[in-house]
Amino acid sequence: MMVATVWVFFFGHKQRKERAMSRTLQFALLVVSLCFLPAATASAGALTDGMTMGKPGLESAGVLAFGPKGILFVGDPQSATIFAIDTQDRDGGSAQGTLEIPSIDEKVAALLGTEPKQILINDLAVNPASGRAYLAVARGLGPDATPVLLRVDRTGKISEFALDNVKFSKMTLTNAPDPDEKDRRGQSKRRESITDIGYVAGEVVVAGLSNEEFASKLRAIPFPFTKSNTGASVEIYHGAHGKFETRSPVRTFAPFEINGQPHLLAAYTCTPLVAFPISQLKPGSHVKGKTIAELGNRNRPLDMIVYHKAGKAHLLLSNSSRGVMKITTEGLDKAESITEHVSGGGTKGTAYDTIAELKGVEQLDRLDEGHALILARSDSGKMNLETVALP
Repeated sequence: MMVATVWVFFFGHKQRKERAMSRTLQFALLVVSLCFLPAATASAGALTDGMTMGKPGLESAGVLAFGPKGILFVGDPQSATIFAIDTQDRDGGSAQGTLEIPSIDEKVAALLGTEPKQILINDLAVNPASGRAYLAVARGLGPDATPVLLRVDRTGKISEFALDNVKFSKMTLTNAPDPDEKDRRGQSKRRESITDIGYVAGEVVVAGLSNEEFASKLRAIPFPFTKSNTGASVEIYHGAHGKFETRSPVRTFAPFEINGQPHLLAAYTCTPLVAFPISQLKPGSHVKGKTIAELGNRNRPLDMIVYHKAGKAHLLLSNSSRGVMKITTEGLDKAESITEHVSGGGTKGTAYDTIAELKGVEQLDRLDEGHALILARSDSGKMNLETVALP
């Protein structure tokens, strides 16, 4: 779900998601910036007093992001709803060492009483309050699949996070696509009502599609939840396509500070990287993003985090067909906007390196200052949970 470095801590994707320390919480507790202090120091009670005790009633479990005090945000695209769940997971006593689970898809399937081809692991998020990992899983395929949340501790134990009686709140998006609405490929638009989420300085940022003419939306919803909003319609110039676009959703994003101002760095299919000032994401507004890179077409970005190494901040972006990219953040304040066609599937703008040793990475999140936790599919098709050094 989530600035110039330190600012990204409380974000995370999946959220897609920046999920600081997770797809939203990108940095360790010690690097929280002043603008995050109110959210970081708020008591768990202040954030959960308005919650209901009971069963959230998720229809699907897509992207995940952590906020402060172990509060887990779950994107439920089937019902076009964001759930905030108090995991009460605030003890990091066992959060030491690496985490490796080969063939985690087989182990998850066995836990749920089915076979690997009948499950989908939709997202991964690390709780910075405890160091435990959470998985959003679909048991079964299609819109009737059963949503399940799983928790993984540092010993490798996988257990279901039961939702029968938890404290939760929710916010339903008011202008989501109709459940039966299809795109030109026959795919459900409702499934893209929530494509990534993250917690940023007291707000839950939500990317996805609406039912409006300018369908691509970014919403900044204050938390604790009070009321939904229609979000900001966002427009970008897509260099690979050679045109402005308003109907394609952000696939994954991370927060980052540019010239002292909080921004979202957002990646789209085929693969423009775009900067949006968060201050402009007002309900009902129309915002034009600044395309700072074209990273190659015929590719779908999957997950993104921000991290520090050797005093510099980097983006780490996993992709469907272009591997894992380490993208420099130096000079983003001076980056020129791409406004002309980038032909032949080429690249342009902000520089990056492809990390050759990271293959098949579908989800990733920050585990600690030096490591990321990844879900990677092997050549044999098995899914592995691995700890890797940040490159």
